[in-house]
Amino acid sequence: MTLAITSFYAAILALLYVVLACLVVRQRFKFRVGLGTGKDPQLLQTVRMHGNFSEYVPFLLILVALLELQQGPAWQLHLVAGLTLAGRVLHAIGLWRSSGTSVPRFLGMISTFAALIVGAVFLLAK
Repeated sequence: MTLAITSFYAAILALLYVVLACLVVRQRFKFRVGLGTGKDPQLLQTVRMHGNFSEYVPFLLILVALLELQQGPAWQLHLVAGLTLAGRVLHAIGLWRSSGTSVPRFLGMISTFAALIVGAVFLLAK
């Protein structure tokens, strides 16, 4: 069995991860900070965009892969993976614009939590 749907979303998310990592590198060069954030709020925002992504995405991809391995319906896989992708993009946009609260950041976290909950429920229902 191949994990075609998981692979598709993993590839897109990997590319987004690289974009976020490059933004961190760019900010580190700009502010001449090799480690940490140098107490720069803009660099901290960028580091947290990348960090938050790396904290949630691996676990969510595991949920999608487990659903696919258990031969869950394609719509379930696309729902969980689509919520993950949308959530991570919205969160990054929201945090890029402001370190405070924002609608995209809020919706990004809601989408991410929904993906976690929905994925868990689908797996438990198997």
